[in-house]
Amino acid sequence: MLMVLFRVITPDEAYAAIDLPILGLLFGTMVVSVYLERADMFKYLGKLLSWKSKGAKDLICRICLVSAISSAFFTNDTSCVILTEFVLKIARQHNLPPHPFLLALASSANIGSSATPIGNPQNLVIAVQSKISFGDFLVGVLPAMLVGVSVNVLILIIMYWRLLSIHKDEEDGTGEIVGEDDVSSHRFSPATMSHISISNSMDHVQISPNNINGSLATHLDSLRNRVNSGDQLEIERSPCGSIDTNDIPSPPQFSEEKESKTEHWKNKMWKLCVYLVTIGMLVALLMGLNMSWTAITASLALVVLDFKDARPCLEKVSYSLLIFFCGMFITVEGFNKTGIPSTLWNFMEPHAQVDRVSGVAVLAIVILLLSNVASNVPTVLLLGGRVAASAAAISASEEKKAWLILAWVSTVAGNLSLLGSAANLIVCEQARRAPQLDYTLSFWNHLKFGVPSTLIVTAIGLTLIR
Repeated sequence: MLMVLFRVITPDEAYAAIDLPILGLLFGTMVVSVYLERADMFKYLGKLLSWKSKGAKDLICRICLVSAISSAFFTNDTSCVILTEFVLKIARQHNLPPHPFLLALASSANIGSSATPIGNPQNLVIAVQSKISFGDFLVGVLPAMLVGVSVNVLILIIMYWRLLSIHKDEEDGTGEIVGEDDVSSHRFSPATMSHISISNSMDHVQISPNNINGSLATHLDSLRNRVNSGDQLEIERSPCGSIDTNDIPSPPQFSEEKESKTEHWKNKMWKLCVYLVTIGMLVALLMGLNMSWTAITASLALVVLDFKDARPCLEKVSYSLLIFFCGMFITVEGFNKTGIPSTLWNFMEPHAQVDRVSGVAVLAIVILLLSNVASNVPTVLLLGGRVAASAAAISASEEKKAWLILAWVSTVAGNLSLLGSAANLIVCEQARRAPQLDYTLSFWNHLKFGVPSTLIVTAIGLTLIR
């Protein structure tokens, strides 16, 4: 608003600065994620974490792998909202200290989300602006992502080897065994995730306005609401909801059993339809179809197949995030009009050429610092076009490489500190507020792991970007 009031840009220029394809892609993927949550996708992922576990180090590997893969296809924020309480339960079940596992979840979610355009918001921006297809993006970053997750696992195991080799009850004398069913059958009920305030979770951290934007709290609330109302929605809908046998009329018993079986098969078929539509969306993206329209089409298909009023599901979309993106597009456009970014880039450009090792290193350091100071999405909006134009002067392949380097570094940069990404704060908040499982992941505990992990993973990944 200030950009328009002070006539840095006109109202028409402000509206023109809003990138509708990015908003459409973001909206479509959020709706698809809502339906996947209702279809128990993340419940099955949670069961996978504890299935035939062989100890603490095996759990670290599983958490990193599941977190990375789920984040690549369902966004890192969503994965962290859903999986944090599973991780806490599993750590408690095995009487293990939770913070290595929480670090594994958050850091692997960030690394894994770098592999696809739908993994995180900055990748959405890069994919739309660069016009790199979903398949090319995946092939270009996937090797770096896989090696990065593996290196991240090794760093976690090395740093916390001693901690992972002892039980929590030996550490503090208060271990408690949790049954296997308690972990596997966990449901995302309102009682476990409601009334959470982001402001309370960070009492022990000094938060700078440059580190975290004001929309994070409302974005986290929206993500949480998508989970909180899951049980209520399943009760309200008949095709896919779970059935409380107490609500079924007792006479006659034969009719009751028949109705129960019918509802069970309806539920199975609806879940199958959700999974098939999601797979169809991923196939269409890999075929190179328009990403925004593909995501919107898939979301509308799920709305139609639901045969219910779509309002409860659409209410769980993070509209605050969409509004935040609109404001950010306008602000960055106005900032560009001042000429300051161009002046800074003209000074740095000769030292940041992507066809030289030293140039890639300088560019990576700049992206790493800006992503932690100004956040990763504004960094991508400010640097993206300039970095790509500079690389395009060398060759078309270098331009594509420049975009992928920007995607990789700006995403992994979120692991540097607790304030580096929304995913980190979500894990911290969910862990602190989990009933009977609460644990505070401190800023310094994260920083001790985040700095070496970010630097090593970023450096190794840069050599694998294609």
